[in-house]
Amino acid sequence: MSAENEDQMAVLLKQFLRSIDERLSGAPSPQSADEILLHLEETDKNFHNYELVKYLRQRLESNVGCVVDDELRKLTCEDGKHAVGSGHDTLVHAVTGHICATAQYLEMTHNLRTTVTAAVESLVGRFDEVHFRKEEMQHGRYADDCCDSDSSFNQSYAFIRQEQLQVLAEKLDASQPKEVRREALLALRHAPPSDVLSCESWTRLRQNMAAALIEPDGELSDHVLQFFAKSFSLSPLNVTREIYTSLAKSVESSFLSLNLSFPSGAASLDVNSPEISSLLKQMRLMNDFQKEVTTFWIRHPEKYMEEIIESTFSLLSARRNSTEKALEPTHLLALLDVQASWFTKWMHGSYSRMVVLRLLEKKYKSLLEAVLQECILYRECAQRSARFHSEEQQSSSDGVGSVYSGKELQYAVVVHSLCVLGKVLLYANGRKLFPIKVEAREDPISLTDLVVILIDIMCQHPQPFCSDSLHTEALCPSGLVMATLCAMCERTECADQCLHQTPVIQTLMAPVIQALSERQTELKHPAATLPLVAEVLARMVNTDRGLALFLYEENLLLGQNERSTAAHVLLRFTLRLLNRQLSATGDGDDSSRALCGAFIFLCSQMCNTCEGLQVLRGYGLQKAVATVWKKTSSFSERIPTPVPENNPATSPQELQHMLMWEETLLDCLLNFVATPKGVLLLQQTETMQECISHMFSRFSKKMQVSRCEKFGYGVMVTQLAATAPGAAALHRSGFIRALIVELWSALECGSEDARAVRPKPTATEPIDRNCLKSFLSLVNLLSSPLSMWQLVAGQSLANKRKYTLREVPSFVPDLIDRLIAVNSTSKIHSLFHYEQSHTFGLRLLSVLCSSLDSLLLLESQYSICSMLLQSQRDNVAYRDAGDGSFIIDSLSVERNHVLVRMAVIGGPSERKLPPRTLQQGDDPYPWPMFWSLPPPACYNLNPPRAKQNLLEPEMIHFLTSSHTTMTGDSWYENCRQLYRQVMTDGHHGLKVTVLADLLEKVVLHLSKYSTERFFSPPDYNKAEEMSVDGVELSPVEILGMDVCLRYGVSLELFRRDDASGNLTLLMKHVKNFLSRRRVSRSWQLVMGQDEYPGHDWLTSTVFLMMSGDWQRSLRVLNNLSSLLTSAFIWPASIHASVDIPLRVAESGMPPLYWSSAHYVEMLLKDELQLVHAAFKMSGFTPSQMCIHWLTQCFWNFLDWPEICHYVCMCALMGADYQVYACLAVFKHLQPRLLEQTQARQMQIFLKEEPIQDFHFCDYLDFMELLERRYRSLVLSDMKSIRDPI
Repeated sequence: MSAENEDQMAVLLKQFLRSIDERLSGAPSPQSADEILLHLEETDKNFHNYELVKYLRQRLESNVGCVVDDELRKLTCEDGKHAVGSGHDTLVHAVTGHICATAQYLEMTHNLRTTVTAAVESLVGRFDEVHFRKEEMQHGRYADDCCDSDSSFNQSYAFIRQEQLQVLAEKLDASQPKEVRREALLALRHAPPSDVLSCESWTRLRQNMAAALIEPDGELSDHVLQFFAKSFSLSPLNVTREIYTSLAKSVESSFLSLNLSFPSGAASLDVNSPEISSLLKQMRLMNDFQKEVTTFWIRHPEKYMEEIIESTFSLLSARRNSTEKALEPTHLLALLDVQASWFTKWMHGSYSRMVVLRLLEKKYKSLLEAVLQECILYRECAQRSARFHSEEQQSSSDGVGSVYSGKELQYAVVVHSLCVLGKVLLYANGRKLFPIKVEAREDPISLTDLVVILIDIMCQHPQPFCSDSLHTEALCPSGLVMATLCAMCERTECADQCLHQTPVIQTLMAPVIQALSERQTELKHPAATLPLVAEVLARMVNTDRGLALFLYEENLLLGQNERSTAAHVLLRFTLRLLNRQLSATGDGDDSSRALCGAFIFLCSQMCNTCEGLQVLRGYGLQKAVATVWKKTSSFSERIPTPVPENNPATSPQELQHMLMWEETLLDCLLNFVATPKGVLLLQQTETMQECISHMFSRFSKKMQVSRCEKFGYGVMVTQLAATAPGAAALHRSGFIRALIVELWSALECGSEDARAVRPKPTATEPIDRNCLKSFLSLVNLLSSPLSMWQLVAGQSLANKRKYTLREVPSFVPDLIDRLIAVNSTSKIHSLFHYEQSHTFGLRLLSVLCSSLDSLLLLESQYSICSMLLQSQRDNVAYRDAGDGSFIIDSLSVERNHVLVRMAVIGGPSERKLPPRTLQQGDDPYPWPMFWSLPPPACYNLNPPRAKQNLLEPEMIHFLTSSHTTMTGDSWYENCRQLYRQVMTDGHHGLKVTVLADLLEKVVLHLSKYSTERFFSPPDYNKAEEMSVDGVELSPVEILGMDVCLRYGVSLELFRRDDASGNLTLLMKHVKNFLSRRRVSRSWQLVMGQDEYPGHDWLTSTVFLMMSGDWQRSLRVLNNLSSLLTSAFIWPASIHASVDIPLRVAESGMPPLYWSSAHYVEMLLKDELQLVHAAFKMSGFTPSQMCIHWLTQCFWNFLDWPEICHYVCMCALMGADYQVYACLAVFKHLQPRLLEQTQARQMQIFLKEEPIQDFHFCDYLDFMELLERRYRSLVLSDMKSIRDPI
């Protein structure tokens, strides 16, 4: 290589190193510098513009460019050898590998390495020559250069002796000439900081450097700061804390000695003046260290951290005794770090937070006093001024000016103080610092006083909120206070101490009350301030304590003698906003809608809870919002499509605002879906379909339900799926289709399109983890018999001869056809993972069949049981021999479990379900399989022998003798008291025969008295009885009767031949007289058919209780039908009944859902918080489980005696005991529920598992306690069944 090439390379290298000098100088070690160079192309956007890079690219092109072209041409012509795909190298990698092995490339790299090596040696030689010459000229030979040529790093290390440091300390003395001091500082910068700090002359050095910091000439100060900055970046904490404390003391002495005054009047603060500029540089270095030190001080002794914090607080608390206001360190720190990020980081970890708060309490409480004083002064100034100088906000927000007025500086201090106070209030030890005594106040400032001051600051917003820029908004005191209050709402203890106080509520509600009463408001910009108030209130009501405070405590004074709760005031104000009757809502429609939307969201947060809806439903918020939405929607639909040549009346921006307003209204309506009664109220507004479509739109876009909701869409979907209208709306919105497609993608498609880095693990669970979420979503969607009837009834299976592999199911019948009813080879071959997918379908079928109505529907339409039996028959080995045995595999075991679940009826002690897993030993599956009904007898357990209740004879005697001697309420009350006594003191339940007599006597007694009759008694005469022969029973009812007869036979209550005809007569009579109490209309919903969808399980229960006596059963049911209890324990009697409003009857939602289940959820939150939280986290709802239990009278969940106790208890004790009974069951299941929630199996556990070891007599005391607490509320609402809206 020629010398010309070496010189050119040296020049290019020198230019390149100068260009990246800043990056390399920040590297703490040579290894870090190597890493920076290796990744320079990734991190430096100017990489390809460097001359060195251009030169190398040119060399590469000229030497191997032709070779690259030849290799590309050669490789692309070869078929498939280097195709891009899984397991093959890319084309680029292939070409690169070939090029690196060519002779041209090897020759080029050898020449280039030789040139670079020569250029580097030349540069190093020149640098050493210049460096030694400069050292000799400037400061002699006091520094020994020790170069170790054998070092692997080949670096030079400069060591400095104690004598040399002593000389430097003397040269830094203030009496020395400036040039001498400057040279000494330059030398000091090259010395290791650890040597400097450990020398004997450090004290004198520190004093001299501190003196240099306040020199009028900033050159010396800059050199000192550069030494400190180098020390901060290269030294450990034990070294840097010495420098930091030294710097803090120096700055503190500077403030005390310079006598700087705070700018007042027309005066200003020029940050470019020598004194201020020097102080700002010093404090900037300190502030940077304050924000960085938190990342590593936990690795060092606490005393180091305490020294740093204490020196900072000492600096900030420095005060100069003067008559005029002085410029303090806090003022400059506020300019440098206006949001107090240093304090935020110090308060983040408990390690440093404890020290900060301890020092504030013990020694530096004056700091908090000063912070409080600033906030109080700002509030007073903002209250006096009509406009608190908005120009200082803009100036302090853009940060580009060099001159600050006194008000601008004061504004920065206020913002800084608010940030500090906000962090102190969030922590318990910070709140313990209050009360604090401040100047100009006789009484100390308590926590409540401080929160009121903060709220006043928030309400005195200096300029309209909508006109603020993003940066100004971040530094706006109103926004900062709002963020602090919202953060306090998320901490229970903090919210209780600071926010849940009557003065705080009154201060927050004062602007709302003023606007509601149309009095002159003190707010400068109501349209800007009221949304901030609404946001804080919304966060408060999102907590249980805050919601109770708003709903029940009458702490607001509206008039002279009128007191009200905050919730009522907010609802009235929101309704006024919706009706546009307020004048203080803003200047334009946009601000008015923004304000109204904020309060609508607040009210919807209250109404999406059972207790909130109970208190506030009388206002009809859902009706008002639905009316406004319909009006807005109709207006937006009338807006014509804009044409380019025409000037549209409505701009695109206005149209966008209108669409956002519609979404806000739909969001509010959607919040009603969170409770059972809210679902009914939403359905009555005729906007359910639009709300569900809006919800699905947000779900598809992966958007959060709302800013206060943390558990997604699961609860909403489950609540909707418990009703027929909700299931229909979910179906029409496309939600169910999307869910099934997502399931199919996870189940059948998987992630095969992604490149496999490692093979997928073989699934060990029946349902793979990738499919578990979809499985639980389907369980939530289809668990309710009402949704199953809506989505499946009348739908046939495809049963195609051939299925394509790309054919994806879209609806529930399609899913049943492909995954459950797999009865042909074409269906088997259409599945990529047949065993896994069919197991998934069988597990889903097992959950669905736990609902007896869903089981009867599937069996009547699809003969599911016959399909499964045939599949078991096909799974027999050596069928031709006639004595073949079953092939035991995962599918046959799963089918056997499902068949037993479908064919055997009984509670936990009455049937035995075979396990789904094999066991160790010679016989891995001892449970017999079968391919025809009835199932083997081993699955039917002998009815448990009832234990004798010692007080049962007293009940028998009372029922046989007292009915003739007692009349009126005395008999009923005595019967209730005796039942309580017998159940609690006898320790065991009553016999079924006694319970049957008790039920008969109770309903007969209550139906005789007009005060107890709630519905008109049935007029069922002889002529109507004769017409019973014309009554036809549906296939579902016929199958239900078969289930009832099988259960009665297994319980040994009667023989099947004797009872079959009696049950048929009873069913026809009951269907005949109930049909005469129903309204007749043409209904859109399947659930809205004239006949009750499903089987009448209460009728079957009464028939079994009466041991097959149909006439006695009919008398009991006739008497029961006039009582309020019948509307809840007998769903068939109230279905489409004339006794409830027509629109409610048309909804297809029974009172069992929007009344009983609603109060179960409401009381569960108060009485069993852990169970309520478990339901919330699982996405499942108690209401859906209650519908399941109560519709089928706990069949398959409780043993027969407990089922009889449930019916008798509701008839005797009152309809509200249905609610208390459900809570008793949840209380009994609480330990298991918490375990299953952690395993993500709660829904499956509740649906499939019977309720083990539960007896109503054990929980009667608990139910009586609930009666004393809630009967006035629950029973009164149940009695409003005729007007539930």
